[in-house]
Amino acid sequence: MFEIGNSLREARERRGFDFPELEVTTKIRAKYLRALEDEQFEVLPSPTYVKGFLKSYANFLGLEGQRFVDEYNSRFLVDREEESAGRVRRSEVRPKRDRRLERNVILIAVVGIGVVAALIIAAWRFGGGASPSHTATPPAKTRAKRTEPKTSHLVVQAKGGAKGGSSFLQVRLGSGSGRAVFQGTLERGERQDFTAKRLWLSIGTPEHLLLTLNGRPLHVGGAKPCVLIVTKQVEPAGPGSC
Repeated sequence: MFEIGNSLREARERRGFDFPELEVTTKIRAKYLRALEDEQFEVLPSPTYVKGFLKSYANFLGLEGQRFVDEYNSRFLVDREEESAGRVRRSEVRPKRDRRLERNVILIAVVGIGVVAALIIAAWRFGGGASPSHTATPPAKTRAKRTEPKTSHLVVQAKGGAKGGSSFLQVRLGSGSGRAVFQGTLERGERQDFTAKRLWLSIGTPEHLLLTLNGRPLHVGGAKPCVLIVTKQVEPAGPGSC
């Protein structure tokens, strides 16, 4: 076991970086970098962001990013899962008094339905009326319209093997100013799935990534950074973006 925050802080100070410089270089907000060093992980939006930023920040400082993620999982996520499981178990224990009340309510409802049914049968038998016969007209058949899916499913995976490699990846909803759904480095063999109407992608090394849109593989090559817009198709975010 090692201290996540102290290890990051010592590596940053050893390399002489300050937070404004790191924010521009890593594309991670300075307040999140401080939270990682102070181990205040609740400041970040979710555990997914914690792990992504933690791995990217550690790798940038020349540390082993996956080791920091594993330490975070073992020390923090396990505790949260155990606490959540405890709450679920407590909620499953229902007092016997409530169960008896539920059974009584069900019994009363069944008896009430039986009484209503008996009254309806008696009224029909002794009322002397008969319902007029009629022929039901079958509903007109309607042809089901085939609708296109409103969202697209995008899979981004880092290539494995000897020709594979890692790549920085940033994904936002709608545009470059939209809400970030992922930011970090995809190592060999790692993948991320996204489902949305419109996605904005910033890729550090396109030749190291494989993209699949709605089950169709896409070819995005090159060693230079690339910015893409993904809807039902993939296209550059603007002139000179790719």
